[in-house]
Amino acid sequence: MRWTHFVGTKNAVVVPPDAGLIYALRMIDASHAGADRIELMQTFVRIVETGSLSAAAAQLETTQPTVSRRLQALERSLGVKLLQRSTHAMKLTEDGERCLAHARELVGSWQAMAAELRGAHDVPRGVLRVLVPHAFGQDQLVAPLADYLRSYPEVSVEWLLHDRRPDFIAEGIDCAIQVGAVEDPAVVAIRLAEVPRIVVAAPELAGDEVLSGDVAALHALPWLALKTFYRDEVTLSPVGGGDTHAFAIRPRLATDSLYALRKAALAGLGAGVLSAWMVRDDLDQGRLVHLVPSWEAAPLPVYLLYPHARHYPAKLRLFVELMRVRMPAIAGVRRPDIRAPHAVPPRR
Repeated sequence: MRWTHFVGTKNAVVVPPDAGLIYALRMIDASHAGADRIELMQTFVRIVETGSLSAAAAQLETTQPTVSRRLQALERSLGVKLLQRSTHAMKLTEDGERCLAHARELVGSWQAMAAELRGAHDVPRGVLRVLVPHAFGQDQLVAPLADYLRSYPEVSVEWLLHDRRPDFIAEGIDCAIQVGAVEDPAVVAIRLAEVPRIVVAAPELAGDEVLSGDVAALHALPWLALKTFYRDEVTLSPVGGGDTHAFAIRPRLATDSLYALRKAALAGLGAGVLSAWMVRDDLDQGRLVHLVPSWEAAPLPVYLLYPHARHYPAKLRLFVELMRVRMPAIAGVRRPDIRAPHAVPPRR
């Protein structure tokens, strides 16, 4: 039979193997009976994951002095130093490394137990922090976001517009919507849809050859580049499948903004490859023309990302479910031909 020892500042507490999580927590240094042990460990884990007391305080929606007091209370309870802090750095001690592993397990077990007990009665509430692409997030994604907020009145959303990869832990982000390939194997990635991309230009740049579908006629045009996805070469494929056609370009303008690329195309500065949803109205109104309409650039996949965890709150699970249903129906996107494996986050 194996017994677990918790060493405090005064006495060693021996915990029977069948005592369970709650008993073990209650036995940690009775001199801190008024403290919430789970809260102390959650705070410690968050300090380590965010890298500072102030960042942990922001994510926990409390003050830095409160976070500092919780850390000190946990250290007093365990009778060990968990963190070495200086003006410019913070480092786990050896005891802190061991404590972190146990704290994550205990906090995860507590959250899983709470989720199981809540079960079907788990009402979505709190703040959901979502990172979304700058252009896509303030245009096409607002309608499904509004549906989500109307459906779950106890949830508030922080809608963060950035064209970069998320740092879920450090920034306290619940999930992200990403346009483009996913390279991080440490996240859950649900492929929701794909964005068709087409070649467009101002009417004055469009000759009969490119309008009729002669892809080789594109070589002579001035070009604009979207640095995120293409810089010095354009690759197109026939609609419906076939051999690709690639050619080099020397962009008159290269940008990382989809909005700037559209504006430059409207100004007649060159041809560009743009997301079909963004230029739909421009094409209808004749401000831009669709060049070589029988050809297209490779569509961009749209993913919903979130970190692996033992427990996912209702606010996240229901957001994922809604986006899976709504995303393929958004104007200017389409259901991918081959869908990546996906699953709605389980309760635990």
